[in-house]
Amino acid sequence: SGGGTGFSFSRLRETNSRVKTTNGVSSGPISFLKVFNAATDAVKQGGTRRGANMAILNVDHPQIVEFITAKSDTSVLTNFNLSVGITGTFMKALKDNGTYDLVSPHTNKIVDTVKAEDIFQLIVEMAHRNGEPGIVFLDVINRYNPTPQIGLIESTNPCGEQPLLPNEACNLGSINVHNFYKDGGIDWEHLKETVFDAVEFLDCVIDQSRFPLKEIEDMARKNRKIGLGLMGFADLLFEMNVPYNSDHAFEIAQDLMEFIDYYAKVKSVMLAEKKGAFPNFAGSIYDTGKVLRKRKNLDWDRLLRDIQRKGIRNATVTTLAPTGTISMICNTSSGIEPQFSLVYVKNVMDGDKLLYVNPVFEKRMKELGLYSHELMEKISETGSLKDISEIPEEVKRVFITSHDISPEWHIKMQAAFQEYTDNAVSKTINFPRQASMDDIRNSFLLAHKLGCKGVTVYRDGSRENQVLSTGKKKEQPDTESLKASDNSSGPGEIKDNRITPRTRPEIMTGLTRKIETGCGHLYVTINSDESGAFELFTQMGKVGGCASAQLEAVARLASLCLRTNVKVESLIHQLKGIRCPSPMWYKGSVISSCADGIARALESYLKLNKEGCLNGYSSSNPESDTLSNPGNPAKKSVAGICPDCGATLEYSEGCKKCQFCGWSKC
Repeated sequence: SGGGTGFSFSRLRETNSRVKTTNGVSSGPISFLKVFNAATDAVKQGGTRRGANMAILNVDHPQIVEFITAKSDTSVLTNFNLSVGITGTFMKALKDNGTYDLVSPHTNKIVDTVKAEDIFQLIVEMAHRNGEPGIVFLDVINRYNPTPQIGLIESTNPCGEQPLLPNEACNLGSINVHNFYKDGGIDWEHLKETVFDAVEFLDCVIDQSRFPLKEIEDMARKNRKIGLGLMGFADLLFEMNVPYNSDHAFEIAQDLMEFIDYYAKVKSVMLAEKKGAFPNFAGSIYDTGKVLRKRKNLDWDRLLRDIQRKGIRNATVTTLAPTGTISMICNTSSGIEPQFSLVYVKNVMDGDKLLYVNPVFEKRMKELGLYSHELMEKISETGSLKDISEIPEEVKRVFITSHDISPEWHIKMQAAFQEYTDNAVSKTINFPRQASMDDIRNSFLLAHKLGCKGVTVYRDGSRENQVLSTGKKKEQPDTESLKASDNSSGPGEIKDNRITPRTRPEIMTGLTRKIETGCGHLYVTINSDESGAFELFTQMGKVGGCASAQLEAVARLASLCLRTNVKVESLIHQLKGIRCPSPMWYKGSVISSCADGIARALESYLKLNKEGCLNGYSSSNPESDTLSNPGNPAKKSVAGICPDCGATLEYSEGCKKCQFCGWSKC
C-alpha cells in the first residue's frame, strides 16, 4: 500500500493580511506549508514509509514568488512536492507579453499587478536548478472535471496523476501491457477481457474499503472514481522493435490508451446497468453529453448514447500512475516511462557486483550472439548503448533509454496518453545536465500546447546529492572555478589540481554548543583562524563504540572541508535534515540526527559571526558555492542512494525510486 495527500494552499490569505476577529495578521500559506511538512515528519517516524504530499499554490496568489522559491534550499520541505497552479488568464498574459493580477484570496481584491513573463521565468529558473516547482494547468484539468456541479479541482496527489475534489481518494490499478505482446503486435481481445476484469475489481474495492473520515467515504462512494492505467510500455516497444521516440510509438500509445479507456467505460456502463450509476451522475459531463474525446478507432458516439441511457458506474475510469514497486514485481518497465537504464549494478557482499539486465534486451543480445558479462558491465557505466561501439546501430535505435530521448519526445508521449486518460499522467521529462533554461521553458510551453494537465521536469545533476560516481573515466576539476569561488584571505593552495588544506596555527579560538539529540548530549566545538571557520570537534556524552567513531569521522571530514575553503553553508546544506531512528525535540524544533545537530551548531556559528560576535568566515550567498572533487570518476546522474538497500535511485514518474528493493520517496 502507499499513497499521499495533495493540498491547495491558494485559499489561505497572504502574510500580514489583517485578521479582523483578533486584530492580528495572518502568517500566510508558506508557514502552513512548513507546519504540514513537520506534521508529516512526526507521523512517519512511527512507521517505515516516508510521507508524501503535493502542495499547490495558484499563480495569482500574492505570495506566489515566495512559493516558487520555497525549495531553493532542498533540505527543507522534504515531504512535499511543489507545483504552481497555472490559469488560462496567466497563459494568455504570457503569450501577449502582458501583465496579470495578484488577488488576495480572502478579500478578492487586487493587491498587485505583475508581468507574467517575470513569474514564468522564475518558475523556469527554479525548475532548472532543482526540478521544482512543477506546474499544473488548472483550466485544462477542470475542462475535463467529470462533476463540475460538485466543485472545482484545485489539487492533485503527490505525483500529479490524480486531480481530485476535496476529500476524494485514489483507487488505482495498472495493466502490464508487455504481457499482451503477441506475434509482433498486441493481443487486443485478451487485453479487452483484462480491462473488463480490472474495472470490476477496482469498483468492488470502493465498496470493500474502510475510509478514515466520513467525508472521504461520502465523496468516494458518490463519485466512485477509479483509475486504470498501464505499465510495461517501454518493454512492449522493445518487443515490437519500435523506438520510443518515433511517430510509430506515438500511434501505438494513442491506440493503446484509447482502447483501454473505451472498454473501461463500456464495462462501467455494464456495471451501472446492474448496480446503478454513480450517485453524482445528474449534472455530470456524462449526463449533459460533454464527454470530451477525439474519435480515432472506436465508436465514441454510440458509447455516449449508452451512457446517457444507462448511466455509468464510475465518474472516471483511467489514470496513468507511477508503478515503481509493482512494475518491479512484474519485472517490467514502469508506467509509460522509457527504461531508465538497460543494465543496473548493485554492489553486494565482499565488493561483488550484481548485474541486472533488462530481460528483452538480454534476449535480443543473446539472439545476436553479442551477450557477454564484460559488455554488460561496460553498458552499466551509463545504462545506455549510445557510445557502445560493439552494439549494431539498429539495436541502438530501438533500445534507447530515458536520457537518449529528447524532452520534446517525452512530452509528446505524455500528451499521446493524456488524450485518452480521464485523470492525468505521471511522467518525468528528463533533461541532460547541460540543458539550458530555454529548454525547460520551451518544454513547459509545449506541454500546455499539446493538452497536458501538468508537467514535471528533472535536469541531471541539478540537485547536489543526486550525482553518483559510477564510471571509470577521470574528470579534472575546474581550478578556475575554485579560484573564482574563493573569497577569503587564506585559501587552500591549488597544486597539480589538488587542494592543500590551510596549516593549523598553534593557538585558536572557538565556541562550543551543547545540543540535545536522541543519542544524548552532543557537544560541538568550532574553532576559527583569521580566515574563518577552521575545524570542528564533537563529543557525545559517555557514548563510545560505533557512534563515537562515526561522530569523529564526520568531524574530521568537516574540518578538512573547512580548511580547504568549502563554505560553512555548504556543510550545513549537506548535514542538515539527515535522519536517524531517534529524533529529539530541542528548543522548539526536531534534531533529526547527530549530523543534523552538527548542522545546527554550524548555523549558530554563522549567526554569531553575522552579529559581530566572531571574527570568522561568513557568506550570505550559499547558492554560489563551488564544490570540487579532484579526480572524480565520470559521473552518472541519478537521484541519490536508496536508504533501504544502498542501490542507486532513479528519478521518474515524478518521484525517486529504487529499482532493486522498491523503496519510493512517494
